[in-house]
Amino acid sequence: MDDLRRIDLNLLLTLHALLVEQHVSRAAVRLHRSQPAVSHALAQLRELFADPLLVRQGGRLQLTARARELMPPLQDALQQLDALLVSPGFDPARARRSFRLAMSDYGARVLLPPLLARLREEAPSVDLVVTQGSREAMLGQLIDGEIDLALGVFPSPAQELRTASLFEETFMCVADRERLPLEGVLSLSAWLARPHVLVAMRPGSDNEIDQALATLGEKRRVALALPHWGVAQGVIAGTDLILTVARRSLSCDTLDPRLHIFEPPLAIKAFEFQQAWHERREGDAAHRWLRTCVVDVCRSTY
Repeated sequence: MDDLRRIDLNLLLTLHALLVEQHVSRAAVRLHRSQPAVSHALAQLRELFADPLLVRQGGRLQLTARARELMPPLQDALQQLDALLVSPGFDPARARRSFRLAMSDYGARVLLPPLLARLREEAPSVDLVVTQGSREAMLGQLIDGEIDLALGVFPSPAQELRTASLFEETFMCVADRERLPLEGVLSLSAWLARPHVLVAMRPGSDNEIDQALATLGEKRRVALALPHWGVAQGVIAGTDLILTVARRSLSCDTLDPRLHIFEPPLAIKAFEFQQAWHERREGDAAHRWLRTCVVDVCRSTY
């Protein structure tokens, strides 16, 4: 408490503006204050945190490691203080808010188009910042306060995290139609004899397809591992490669006409696509609204 008494709330607001803008003049404009006043506040903050916070490199100011550490808890604290001064309700039509989301290439493909359409209609001043990462990285970012919401598959989240299922997903295979039998399907032995494409952020990690093969005592050859779905179609057409991916990542409207979609020749366990958040967000009306939007667009689309 003694440390808190030393801090003026205006100093925290100034710190946030400086860390976001990484520029004294722009921070001053953002705060509607003079540049000398912001420079003086920066000097106070440097003394308070015993760290330069912003250092000049290559002609511009850069955040120190300590400043980067301060950013997530500072943003959380300011949002919670703001919540004390406003009604507990949330009016999306009038709100100005930015949410930080993390999801895979698959999540972005299936969720972002309908979600953005809804947000542009209901909350035109609500912004999204979307990043990508592995499952483990996204969960870690939730715990550290670096993101507000994660979208993906989270079978064993930490105790302080909350999850909600959005839909169940299954798998399909894609291959060049001219390299398939007339019936357009492959037996398991023929499927295993072909080289495969794997779409995964971390190729060495377990996935549902190779787990299903392991239960049969089988293993496929992965000739190409990619972190993004976007280029996968382009590398399959005209080759003997096979891609096995989540059904909703495939769209007949945009599928290369040279490719054919067919059922896998083995049973692959379906997975639940989820949203995950930290328990500290439970009381945030705006966050609850966003989660409801995600649930609604998934239900209406899928």
